[in-house]
Formats: sequence, C-alpha cells, structure tokens
Amino acid sequence: MLTLDEIRLASSRVQLDHRVFEPHPRQAAVAMILAEGRSQLEVCFIRRAERQGDPWSGQVAFPGGRASQSDADACAVAERETLEEIGLPLRPQHRVGPLPMRLVENNASRAALTLWPHLYRVSAAERALAGPRIPQEVADVFWVPLGHLFDEARVIEYEYPGITASVSPGIQFGEHVIWGLTLRVLASFAEVMQRRLPALDGR
Repeated sequence: MLTLDEIRLASSRVQLDHRVFEPHPRQAAVAMILAEGRSQLEVCFIRRAERQGDPWSGQVAFPGGRASQSDADACAVAERETLEEIGLPLRPQHRVGPLPMRLVENNASRAALTLWPHLYRVSAAERALAGPRIPQEVADVFWVPLGHLFDEARVIEYEYPGITASVSPGIQFGEHVIWGLTLRVLASFAEVMQRRLPALDGR
C-alpha cells in the first residue's frame, strides 16, 4: 500500500492558486488525516450528527468546515475545524500536502461551495486525542486502514437515507458507509496517487 513518502511526493505535484481562497462561508476545507495503524497508514473519518437543516446530516465525512473571517487560508480552516470538532491539534508540521480543490453544488441553497482538502499526518500519540468534541455536530470518530478504501470487496450500492430507489456507490466499514462528497475527495486522492478507486470505477 502507499507509504507516507509516496503520498508526500505525489501531493507536492498538486498546483493550487491560493489567491482564490477567501475567508467566506462559501469556502470550506477538510483534513484527510493519516496516522500509523497496526500494519499500514489509517485515515481519520467522522460521522456527522443528525441535524435538521444540515445537508450532510448523519453522513461520514472528513473533519473540517466552512471558513470564517479569522482564517488566513484553507489550511487554517481545516486545522481550526479539526480542533473544534475532534480535539486534534493540527499544526504546519503536520501538513503533508494539498489535494485538488472541488466545487460543490448545494441544491438546498443553490450556492456553490469551494472545498479545499488537505493531507495531514499525526503520530500515534496525537491520534489518541481524537474524539467527538461537539456532540451536536460530530457523533463518532473512527480510523480506516488505507488499503480498505481501495478494496473492491468493500464496495456497495448505498441507498440514500429517506430517498427511495436512489442509490450511490459507497465503501462499507463496519456500520459506516463512506459515500457522496467524502468519496469524491477520496477519488481526488486516488487520482493524485495514480491508484484505482474501485468504488468509483466507470463513474
């Protein structure tokens, strides 16, 4: 599976125009956090709390959120939100590199959101700090082996909650399903790493 050095090198090739970033709620950032597991790198995910009015209510996500006026750049957004949501302090020395930014259409508000994903790496001791800190926003924090995300046997067709006959590809991990926007960020990661992501083959 991928090593941290391979990930760092591949991410260093991603070119972003940071002048596009504005400290505005239509800008958001997430942290794809890596840490050593038992046999390979593992990735941190959260499950969002179920909240009325939240378009991603109850979904699996990466730690992160919308920009505020105090945020100097996209990394500042991801780091502030990660600390607020799961109590894990991310600093510049934890940064591995960027992933391509994504334009996210919000059907509810009809306003596009610019999402800036960024890769981080923390130690096993730092990893142990991660846990839900805002129960009304984060219901669970869990870590998934990187190889699991690329395992074809874990791919499922996931039925959208509350929407009959609407399905999406997903990755099953225990009781959790990684799908939607989070899966699209993983697709960006796979593309940058030049790896095949079975969950989105042909999509």
